[in-house]
Amino acid sequence: MTDPAALLTLTQWLSPAFPTGAFAYSHGLERVVAEGKVTDAATLQAWLEGILRHGAGWQDAVLLAVGLRDGADLAALDALARALAPSAERLRETLDQGQAFARTVSALTGRPQPPRALPVALAEAAGSAALTLPPATIIALYLQGFAGNLVTIAVRHVPLGQTEGQRVLARLAPLLAELAGWAGAATLDDLGGAAFAAELAAFEHETQDIRIFRT
Repeated sequence: MTDPAALLTLTQWLSPAFPTGAFAYSHGLERVVAEGKVTDAATLQAWLEGILRHGAGWQDAVLLAVGLRDGADLAALDALARALAPSAERLRETLDQGQAFARTVSALTGRPQPPRALPVALAEAAGSAALTLPPATIIALYLQGFAGNLVTIAVRHVPLGQTEGQRVLARLAPLLAELAGWAGAATLDDLGGAAFAAELAAFEHETQDIRIFRT
């Protein structure tokens, strides 16, 4: 059975209220909204599905899964996560949030938590706290937090209605669960990415004249 205390700890860590600063990072969404490529719920869902299946969503899920395993070399995983970042903004996004996450978890638990890329920082925190949760549960909630943050940004800036944004997130739920299951059994050999439009948006956002978000 799932440990309620562990589940509550994890949901607190992945809550929008947890001070990682996720609200400041659009993962290139600001760029594609400005270009008119994401204009409604359907285009938002398609864009998010691409990132989750073929971009940072899948990569983070695999890194998190491997980091949760006994004997994981977290320093090596952190170095790999940094190397996988395709642009300066993507690197900043994962490192800034990972550092803020680690700092807050350390303050809450009294356990030292070195700054790492966000999925690796979560894996280390979960191991240090001995969260007795299935890896697929941890991965699914991480991906839901990632997607939920971007949906919230889209609600404000596409704009979408609150209900329409929540419909998008609800429709993504089966995919999140599916990806979490696959990642739970994945190895580093399964890492890879092909979300070219999202990566180009990250590059172009770096030089965008008017920017609200850091990425």
